[in-house]
Amino acid sequence: MTQNKTLHIVLRVVTTLAQWLLAATFLFSGFVKALDPMGMEHKLEAYCNHLGWNLPAGSIYLDTAAIVLALVEFTLGVYLLLGMRKRLTAVGTFVFMLVMTVVTIYIYFYSPVPDCGCFGDAILLTNGQTLAKNIVLLACAILLLFAGQHSLRIISKHTQWLLSLYALVYMIGVALYSLHYLPLVDFTGYDLGTKVEEAMRGEEDMTFVYEKNGKQQTFRMENLPDSTWKYVRTDTKVIRPATIKDFSFVDSRTQQEIGDELLADTGNVFIVTIPNLAAADAGCSDALNDIYDYARDHRMRFLCATATTGKDVSNWIDRTGAAYPFAVSSAEPREAWVRANPGLVLIRDGRIVAKWSNNNLPDETELSHLDLSPEAQSNAAHHAFLRLFLWFVIPFGLLVLVDRLKLGHRYFKVYTHYKSQKKHSIMRKHIVAGNWKMNKNLQEGIALATEINDLLKAEKPNCEVIIGTPFIHLAKVSEVVDHSLVAVSAENCADKASGAYTGEVSAEMVKSTGAEYVILGHSERREYYNETPAILKEQVALALDNGLKVIFCIGESLAQREAGEQEAVCKAELEGSVFHLTPEQWKNVVIAYEPIWAIGTGKTATAEQAEEIHAFIRKSLADNFDAASADETSILYGGSCKASNAPELFAKPDIDGGLIGGASLKAADFKGIIDAWKA
Repeated sequence: MTQNKTLHIVLRVVTTLAQWLLAATFLFSGFVKALDPMGMEHKLEAYCNHLGWNLPAGSIYLDTAAIVLALVEFTLGVYLLLGMRKRLTAVGTFVFMLVMTVVTIYIYFYSPVPDCGCFGDAILLTNGQTLAKNIVLLACAILLLFAGQHSLRIISKHTQWLLSLYALVYMIGVALYSLHYLPLVDFTGYDLGTKVEEAMRGEEDMTFVYEKNGKQQTFRMENLPDSTWKYVRTDTKVIRPATIKDFSFVDSRTQQEIGDELLADTGNVFIVTIPNLAAADAGCSDALNDIYDYARDHRMRFLCATATTGKDVSNWIDRTGAAYPFAVSSAEPREAWVRANPGLVLIRDGRIVAKWSNNNLPDETELSHLDLSPEAQSNAAHHAFLRLFLWFVIPFGLLVLVDRLKLGHRYFKVYTHYKSQKKHSIMRKHIVAGNWKMNKNLQEGIALATEINDLLKAEKPNCEVIIGTPFIHLAKVSEVVDHSLVAVSAENCADKASGAYTGEVSAEMVKSTGAEYVILGHSERREYYNETPAILKEQVALALDNGLKVIFCIGESLAQREAGEQEAVCKAELEGSVFHLTPEQWKNVVIAYEPIWAIGTGKTATAEQAEEIHAFIRKSLADNFDAASADETSILYGGSCKASNAPELFAKPDIDGGLIGGASLKAADFKGIIDAWKA
């Protein structure tokens, strides 16, 4: 028992860590993509060019692809973080990571792009680093796929839809805002306040190694040794890598490189950046022309940076009436400076001091009152990020907190109700019941029943033992067992008292064999033979009328469990067939909770999961009948219960035994489960 419990704890911890690692990765990846969809579009454009597809950034197709990719990743992250719809989320995560891993394998070997864009411009990874990352995440996804039931769920089904909706709306809002205006957080090397020359240089720590008399010593530039020392090598350590690699501008009229000239200008320099002239928004041309007029009137420099000259420029001038000069720039400043087509950048003394998209270009009044101080720029950036963060975290966190408080209050009420009633309750029966299903011929069944009986004679059990046999065994098995040790149960009975129903066995017939119990409502009967709540209601009534005790089965499917519907399903099955009984009739009913996803699959609900639903069932019984009836009802667990996990399951206060399937077909295995009730 201790070993199994330890293994369960380890598996739960490992699975939860994998769940949260995936959640953190997907949340961050989706978030940065939503913050900068245009940046993602440039990455997708590079992929498309490699494949021979002409899809420029800014096209409706890449707009949609960038936003959808961000939404998928962020939504998966939210579901993983909160443990929502575990099966669906596990499958979705596995499929996503499998596809991404295949893609990154291709990228690693063929290098169509230098950076896959997994984390936008927030974190740049080499193709090798990306592949290693995806292999680790794929391993986590596989673990979650096969052991997802052990992952942690921290939100209830009642609230999960609201959180999902809020996360979706929030991400759509962030993505559309960033696409229409500018990213609320700039992860490029061209963020506000950047000194371009410094960003191009980066920062390095350079030291020099010299040797004298067989000993080596390190020096810096300011304290180099005299000529008696012999130079050995130079060691360079990158403290801060260059974030800007290229700043090339060629004047279209003079064909002269003017990049250094622009950076050296101590006045205001306006640069219009147009990554794609053919697809650029000409609707902002009047605003651009007004800004050009303003710059010319105030003796400020103004130019437009494009990819090419010639026909495209001529077409743009014809469309917009542009009178400003043009320059051909490298792709990096043209695409990264402003995530817009076109965009506007203002630099002063080589420093980026303002940016605008084509949808929020400033007028003359705004330009006249610009605060270009580094403090104002820094504060604006910090406030934007803070607002962005708080608008998600605070509402999201409050919803989770309210949900947890409501759930805690609910279980506190259930627990206190249980504790108060237990003081006055009659001790419930501990039961281990076997369900042979359609196994064993008559001779084999008699032999098995005899073996079980002999084992219990040798060591009297501390619980009631029931064996549920096919109809052909009932009479003979009833004869060979000691009914003080073993009770006999049928596996079903008809919903009719008697009549022309060929092949059916009535409750009266079952009782005449010496049987004391009948199993009704088993999931296999519901699924394979379409036994409805109405049919089960009749079966229960006839069984009780004929002096039989009923083991009534309820339980949810895997899909219902993943959807968080297990409580509703169980309550509906009780309401449909047995909640009409009187308290006196109810004394002859035993409930067997069998999660369908755990029957014959080898999967078992954890002791905590089983106890949670058993407590809910008992609370439902108290609500329908009374506290005394609920407290006196034995509730059994069924679903891959074995000798190895029975002690942990039976130790829970609301689990009163088990309805055993496969393990009841071998006397030793069945006895091992019975022994779980040993004092």
